[in-house]
Amino acid sequence: MKKILAIVPAWNEVENIGPVIRNLKITSPWLDVLVIDDGSTDQTAEVARAHGAMVISLPVNLGIGGAVQTGFLYAVKNHYDVALQVDGDGQHRAEEIKKLVDPVLMGETDVTIGSRFLEKTSYKSAWPRRLGIYLLSKTIQSVVRKSYTDPTSGFRAYNQKALRIVSSHYSTDYPEPDAIVTLLKNGLRVIEISVEMDARLSGSSSITPFKSGYYMFKVSLAIILNSMMSRIWDD
Repeated sequence: MKKILAIVPAWNEVENIGPVIRNLKITSPWLDVLVIDDGSTDQTAEVARAHGAMVISLPVNLGIGGAVQTGFLYAVKNHYDVALQVDGDGQHRAEEIKKLVDPVLMGETDVTIGSRFLEKTSYKSAWPRRLGIYLLSKTIQSVVRKSYTDPTSGFRAYNQKALRIVSSHYSTDYPEPDAIVTLLKNGLRVIEISVEMDARLSGSSSITPFKSGYYMFKVSLAIILNSMMSRIWDD
């Protein structure tokens, strides 16, 4: 049996984390579920434990990159064959997990990314965010000569080789687009899989319009600089 871990970063997701874990355990009972409580000030950790998840509580809020990288480190240390990244707000449908995990388990790729835009889906997004995703996609394409429709998607699966890279080299905030460049630069195979996603179950996103502009500038710059760096390691 392969060891597969679901890494669920969560910051003040007390209203959402219970349903997220419950859906994971119902649809994918073969998964181990690890919640990274990213310095929450509510009862996120307690609710996660009550629903049967393992929990690592960070003493301060590190941001999405630091939280997810904590999960990667745990996966490497505990010799998981595949680690799956799943948001704690309910956007990622548990029933779509096998689409991401199966190609990795079968050795067809090293990393899968769940895309909302590769094919027509029911997902709706505001045009400013869709424009930002498109511009990031073009930035990535300009440096790696490969096209990705949803580079900001955090719904991903990684094999052991990919985990060794992202566990040691991962941006602290807004890391998903930059990680694609890092993985490709090190010779890994990264493919997109069309998936259905939902709006977050409750609450609001921490990415405000101002933060969206900052996000675009910072991530685009990081992608360009990353493309100029040497490989992290040789196989």
